[in-house]
Amino acid sequence: MHTKAVYRAGQALNDAGLRTLRFNFRGVGFSTGSYDEGIGEEEDVRAALDWLDLGLPERPVVVGGLSFGSMVGLKVGVDDPRVVALVALGTPIHVYDYTYLAEAQKPVLVVQGEHDEHGSAREVERVMGGLGDHVTMRSVEGAGHLFEDHIEELQGFIREFFISGPGGKALESVRPESRGTIL
Repeated sequence: MHTKAVYRAGQALNDAGLRTLRFNFRGVGFSTGSYDEGIGEEEDVRAALDWLDLGLPERPVVVGGLSFGSMVGLKVGVDDPRVVALVALGTPIHVYDYTYLAEAQKPVLVVQGEHDEHGSAREVERVMGGLGDHVTMRSVEGAGHLFEDHIEELQGFIREFFISGPGGKALESVRPESRGTIL
């Protein structure tokens, strides 16, 4: 949870009036367990959603993630009725299939570094750009996978999406004190 991109994405979501929960998947950092090829990590996201539901019952949330976390978060969040919007940062486009997002009924923000080694912004645009108007693509010029030296642009795209963009529209009917986010 010390990745600057995740930390500062959380700050941007806070700026937009959202509460933020950041967590590590099983086996990462001080988390117990071990890597489970995405299956157990999906359970981790569901457990975080359930935990939020205990403290913020019936409150819509935003699910987001970085890299592998973006894939897992999108996959779980797209079908969970508590989730009103999704955020994918540094999406590893070469490894996973995202075509299911074409059927998503929620706004999706994808922020990709221009030179991301797991899929450049141009490659991600080619794959995700045709999935529908609910998918918003943003490229961070000059940035790599972790958005080093470009954190402010990353934060700006997230803030804009949730304050005046499609993410904000998804949250319009939700009272500011009842919003939650998982990163």
